[in-house]
Amino acid sequence: MGSKKVFSPHVIVVSLAIAYIYFSTLFVFLNQWFGLRSSPGIIHAFLFTALALLCVCNYARAMFTDPGRVPPSFAPDIEDPHHPIHEIKRKGGDLRYCKKCRLYKPPRSHHCRVCKRCVLRMDHHCVWMNNCVGHANYKVFFVFVAYALLACVYSLILLVGSLTVDTQQSKGSYRSVYIISGLLLIPLSMALGVFLGWHIYLTLQNKTTIEYYEGVRAMLVAEQGGNVYSHPYDLGVYENLITVLGPNILCWFCPVSSYIGSGLRFRTAYDRHATVTTISTS
Repeated sequence: MGSKKVFSPHVIVVSLAIAYIYFSTLFVFLNQWFGLRSSPGIIHAFLFTALALLCVCNYARAMFTDPGRVPPSFAPDIEDPHHPIHEIKRKGGDLRYCKKCRLYKPPRSHHCRVCKRCVLRMDHHCVWMNNCVGHANYKVFFVFVAYALLACVYSLILLVGSLTVDTQQSKGSYRSVYIISGLLLIPLSMALGVFLGWHIYLTLQNKTTIEYYEGVRAMLVAEQGGNVYSHPYDLGVYENLITVLGPNILCWFCPVSSYIGSGLRFRTAYDRHATVTTISTS
């Protein structure tokens, strides 16, 4: 990603939040409810630590993995019968070309103003990991959000459960820990739940965030012309899942980037057609 700093203020905030939630959950909530030396305490400590490690590993992979860059030699082949879909500009109908990068844009790629380059299958730029979410790291980003939500809900359950134990210590010296944790975990769980639901919806339709908004615009234009718009990369639920999460179901929730292909071309619902089809996009 060039020479930009990886550890931005947003990344530091996320790292501190993860550390705070982990240590408060283990050494306050879990210890108050079961005791760390009891059998239930050891089991919960092991499960929560494993969940936290998976969360951190996927976050690190998403942050340090290059989302995918356009090779300098890339040029669209409009005569290739195996890839009949070619995205064009809405104005003029020319093949998409990035004037800033001075490169042709592959399908589903977009220029990121923060990273200052084109990103393959760009979804969005995430300030919380100081990196773009694209072709090569979308899967680990998706799994990170899922594990982060599970960890927050797990921690919240242990917090509530520990409050049922009538001890003076939990009402005294740990009062500030409970208040801060509650103010952090409740809105964070809600936000992550909505965010995960949004990306589950996108994954099931094989869309990116950018393509969703472009699709809304294309749908309105199609309706005005009496046509029906359909997302060209929607291959069906199962095919969409393996396209985004990888062909090996056992690795879907592992911290590995099991993406398919180079990110320069993608299967479409129109691959069976022999004629060249064009999609109007930005």
